[in-house]
Amino acid sequence: MGKSAADEMILSYNDVVLRRSDLEILSGAYYLNDRIIEFYFSLLSSSHPSQDILFVSPSVAFWITNCPDVDDLKGFLEPLKLPDKNLVIFPVNNNDDVSLAEGGSHWSLLAYYRSADVFVHHDSNQQMNRRHAMKLYKTVIGYTGGSSSDGNDKYLECIDTPQQVNGYDCGLYVTATARTICTWHESGEGKNDKDLWFSAVKEQVTPLVVSELRKEILGMIKDLMAKK
Repeated sequence: MGKSAADEMILSYNDVVLRRSDLEILSGAYYLNDRIIEFYFSLLSSSHPSQDILFVSPSVAFWITNCPDVDDLKGFLEPLKLPDKNLVIFPVNNNDDVSLAEGGSHWSLLAYYRSADVFVHHDSNQQMNRRHAMKLYKTVIGYTGGSSSDGNDKYLECIDTPQQVNGYDCGLYVTATARTICTWHESGEGKNDKDLWFSAVKEQVTPLVVSELRKEILGMIKDLMAKK
């Protein structure tokens, strides 16, 4: 496929623009890019419209992590209204080169849950992104309001996070985990359980579910394209 064909816009959904190359990624055994994860987060936001849930896009999460200026960071975070959110989902990427768009080789998920004063990192590849998740946590902890203003929110590595069985499905583990956490949050189940959503993620985010989710996202995109 030529570059111009691959770059052809196929769908605009909310603020996310998808390209024909994104269909190719979802059709094979490929690593998800920023756009596909942002698209799925946008879908989740539409299906879980609670005002106390926030899905942070990959580009915004990366910028927050690597912003060199405190004043710029504060101004950038204010519109996100983090103090008003009970659940915030951040995608984490291991790209260390701020000049390289869509760099990195691994995705993981950092979830902030205000009710438990905790940031939880879910990594499907043996805590590969722990350093990057910790950097994001340390950057954002002072801006979430409440206990975090005093730096009291904890950081936790979820060691029971389901592990990927190949080298390319990390982004799908992020999207599947995000979906499971949101469903748990809205169900009201186990809210006083110290286990939080961990059992739900362990039970529901399986290699089969992840494989089916790739097909599901592709089908959603094609359905939305057909409606345009």
